[in-house]
Amino acid sequence: MKRALPLLLALAAPLLLGQAKPILVPDVSQREIEIIYSFTGAELLLFGAIVQPGSGAPRPGDRPIDVVVVVKGPTESVVVREKQRVAGIWVNADRTRYRSAPSFYALASSRPIADIVDARTRAIYELGLDSLQLSPASGDAPAVQSRFDAGLVDLKRRAGLYYEAPGAVEISENVLYRGRVQIPARVPVGRFTAETFLIRDGRVLAAAVREIDIRKSGFERWVARAAERSSILYGIAAVLLSIGFGWAAGAIWRRF
Repeated sequence: MKRALPLLLALAAPLLLGQAKPILVPDVSQREIEIIYSFTGAELLLFGAIVQPGSGAPRPGDRPIDVVVVVKGPTESVVVREKQRVAGIWVNADRTRYRSAPSFYALASSRPIADIVDARTRAIYELGLDSLQLSPASGDAPAVQSRFDAGLVDLKRRAGLYYEAPGAVEISENVLYRGRVQIPARVPVGRFTAETFLIRDGRVLAAAVREIDIRKSGFERWVARAAERSSILYGIAAVLLSIGFGWAAGAIWRRF
């Protein structure tokens, strides 16, 4: 028995050490968001608790913590075109393609992300728009690729699909936190992830993920399914509908 005791302690040591770290218990206000014809956007509330080791409450002398929440949409293939002005006309001069890029990216944090973690940690966990891990399909020079990366992020930002919200996460007594993320009306549909990171002294102590489904509902969902399952019939119907509306508008105009 005496010989087995050191072996048991050695096996249990990783578990005991693991208990010294706090645990995140996150949740989101909506696990499903339905898009209908009147959808103008939504506000997603991300909240939870920070369970400290031992008593579960913050201990005297504990240093302040930071919480960062990242909401990502499904990845998509993107083509970015660069325009140049030639003889007074803007034309497509160059382009590059990305195998995968987040269709939506929002970061909410208790402080500016650059004040919370260093550049290396931001790159590892993709914390911040300047740390996104994009997947270019072309072999452009680094300078050219950086220019296209910045252009892609700028386009998404202007569309309201990429943004950062420093100070949008509130922490109460190092125990409870809550943050809000705005979902724009032009948000793509699919499976989203909400990642929560607990950070202290520039180190990620804990992380947790929750999933969110954003999908179309009602007539919009029926139209989307028709376009996916019967694309040819959908295209023919769209053309006939456009011709019908054009003819009706012309008839009304001639009458009045």
